[in-house]
Amino acid sequence: MIGVIAKPGQAEVVEEFFELFKTPWEIYRPGRAYDVVIATSDLIAEVKTKLLIIYGRGRKSIDSRLGIVAHGEHCRDVLTIGNKFLPIYCGLLTFADDSGGVSFVKAGSETVGLRIGAADSTVLRLGYDLFDEIQSLLTAGQPVEHAHVPTLEIHIQILRECIIGAGIPLLEIPPVAAGHNFAVCLTHDIDFVGIRRHKLDHTMWGFVYRATVGAVRNAIRGRLAWSRLMRSWQAAVSLPLVYAGWAKDFWEPFEWYLKVEEGLPATYFLIPFKRRAGEKVPGRHASRRATAYDIGELSESANMLHQHGCELGVHGIDAWHDSDRGKKELAAVTAVAGRSSTGIRMHWLLQDENTPRILDQAGYAYDSTCGYNETVGYRAGTSQVFSPFRVQTLLELPLHIQDGALFYPQRLDLSEQEAEKRCQALIDNAREFGGVLTLLWHDRSHAAERFWGDFYIKLLRVLKARDVWFGTAAEVVAWFRKRRAARFELAEEPVASSRMRIRYEGEEIHPPLRIRFHRPVNRREDGQPGGEVAGTFVDFSWDGKSPCELDAGSGSLTTLPDLAFSLPK
Repeated sequence: MIGVIAKPGQAEVVEEFFELFKTPWEIYRPGRAYDVVIATSDLIAEVKTKLLIIYGRGRKSIDSRLGIVAHGEHCRDVLTIGNKFLPIYCGLLTFADDSGGVSFVKAGSETVGLRIGAADSTVLRLGYDLFDEIQSLLTAGQPVEHAHVPTLEIHIQILRECIIGAGIPLLEIPPVAAGHNFAVCLTHDIDFVGIRRHKLDHTMWGFVYRATVGAVRNAIRGRLAWSRLMRSWQAAVSLPLVYAGWAKDFWEPFEWYLKVEEGLPATYFLIPFKRRAGEKVPGRHASRRATAYDIGELSESANMLHQHGCELGVHGIDAWHDSDRGKKELAAVTAVAGRSSTGIRMHWLLQDENTPRILDQAGYAYDSTCGYNETVGYRAGTSQVFSPFRVQTLLELPLHIQDGALFYPQRLDLSEQEAEKRCQALIDNAREFGGVLTLLWHDRSHAAERFWGDFYIKLLRVLKARDVWFGTAAEVVAWFRKRRAARFELAEEPVASSRMRIRYEGEEIHPPLRIRFHRPVNRREDGQPGGEVAGTFVDFSWDGKSPCELDAGSGSLTTLPDLAFSLPK
């Protein structure tokens, strides 16, 4: 059990952090013994614990008792912890070389983390505030230069290694379903529904230019094969036939995606109303945000998507800043989608600090706007579904890989080989940390003049080989919601008891949760986190139908009243 002594104002972020690092914890109660105590408050009395971890970018009253001498303050930096790099956004404190303890975290040549060891306990002093960092990640997000770093997951990993490295067993529910390496959510923002709706407008003329002059330029710089150049010209020449209805609309999205994603559920975010650019739209071309279709024209396509196990969501226009308009947009889509609860992704990924609260008030089950237009990666530093602050029920499904961010000349402008490396890095992180990898491929990206369909097919092939769980956005969010509903409680007193019970009240969890028990084999000689920790873990599958109880002493997991599993000797 972890006891937390947080500074004032951090209660909400502490609770959310331990929904992401799903392990037993409680607010510290004086007089109780804990395996681990985490403190960000300056008021730290004598505590009885095997491991005390003190976070804070300011000087603490306990520092002098520990022989720690502050050296300097910094606004932000990138820390080195073992073989990991950790961006810090809310400021940090460095410590003098003559401080007591052993340095184990560095910012360049300066010390940011110290370990002070004793016979029966260990103190770790870290010069940044864990909970301030988590709050910053889940609100402001990460700058583009650190988009590739799963910063929140590394915070969790470092804390986990601190605990296991101190020789303390650990129980957690990882963000990955039993039997799978991670989850994948395939999503499509539907902005056009074919080129036939666009006659002599900026969309048509933009296509003609990109399919002819732009295609030649891309072929010369090696971004477009000459065979695709010819296909691009053919598409441009065929426009009159497409408009006349004598040739197939090469931008029509649904048939192509259903074919290449056969057997895989996907989520389609649909515009509720046509010819509405929306209000408060930044940029020079705000009027171009309006679309030439609305959801009421797609009832036949909606039925087809439903028959293939796909989900329809809202591609919002004004919902990001106006809850009343958000309700109307939700009603328009649910009338066609046939379900009362659905999610949203804002058109052009528009959002501000109030958007989660406004979408929550409008009645959305989830939002999937948290991502980048200009790059790929982790805007919130995580691959997990999380709860934004100041909301009641809304959850956030982060977006990680977007086609336009990979290939647009004004953005990353990657070759397919370069894009493959970027995506593979995110896949590798998902294998290590779990969570969900969310992809966005736009409706016309498979066709001329983009020709990003072949890359998407290759990406699907790679993911299928990784034993992942493919789910719609609603299914993945529902699974994380059930994981959040699981609760730890002591099977007996005292608080340092080795017996812990897990309860869940709700529908059966499918795919099942993993219950992971970390049993350290031995304590690291240097007691430092950041490298390979000498220990083992065992995973159990649990569908939540019955409470289960784990005894860390004997290493057994029991579903009450029947014995389910035992850890190997």
